[in-house]
Amino acid sequence: MGHQLAGKVAVVTGASRGIGRAIALELARRGARVVVNYHRNAEAAAAVVAQIEADGGQALAVQADVSDFEQAQVLIQAALDAYERIDILVNNAGTTRDQALMMMKEDEWDTVIQVNLKSLFNTCKAAARKMVRQRYGRIVNISSVAGIAGQFGQTNYAASKAGVIGFSKSLAKELGARGITVNVVAPGFVPTDLTADLPDDLRAAAMEHTPLKRMGEPEEIAYAVAFLASDEASFITGAVLPVDGGIVMSG
Repeated sequence: MGHQLAGKVAVVTGASRGIGRAIALELARRGARVVVNYHRNAEAAAAVVAQIEADGGQALAVQADVSDFEQAQVLIQAALDAYERIDILVNNAGTTRDQALMMMKEDEWDTVIQVNLKSLFNTCKAAARKMVRQRYGRIVNISSVAGIAGQFGQTNYAASKAGVIGFSKSLAKELGARGITVNVVAPGFVPTDLTADLPDDLRAAAMEHTPLKRMGEPEEIAYAVAFLASDEASFITGAVLPVDGGIVMSG
């Protein structure tokens, strides 16, 4: 498993913390050279790169707000400049602005859609060009169980994450003939900065409806992403893999 992704180049957006950090570390552990994208926290991104390098891997930190089209192009070009190819793209960057619809401000809607959904258009458009020429690529987009089942107070977030699924299925059909797979991982409740402020009653309700009766760990999401990014998953595309302790199954 340590060399499963040897020779591959991976770009992970939002990789300085939480699930993105775990994904970057896991892909590197399996042999990929990793471009660690971050928006603001340069120190955290540098720490991820340092850990990868300490473990014998190769990594590069690149600042870019991937919700901005031009910055996303710069990110993908930086990966190409450094490693001359891009084999794996993981779209993990995301944000929340939770609020009941009747109280939600327009900018709270717009920000979540821009960061969680528009960023996929930005990065995939840039990376797909190179992947098509290579006739090889693995795109893994991070959605959420909220995008499958909805969640009170998250119409913006759930809409963006449902959009990730529709976007990915459509792109899988467009790129499949070129040897490129596009899949989705939909995490359940995982302790990250995005869930840190979750009210206790919602946290308890989530655990009550999760058959495994616990929150997930970032590494458990990373394992699923690494599988879909590998050649072991070469005949899987357009799939949505819930990594959620069974919460979607339970309704």
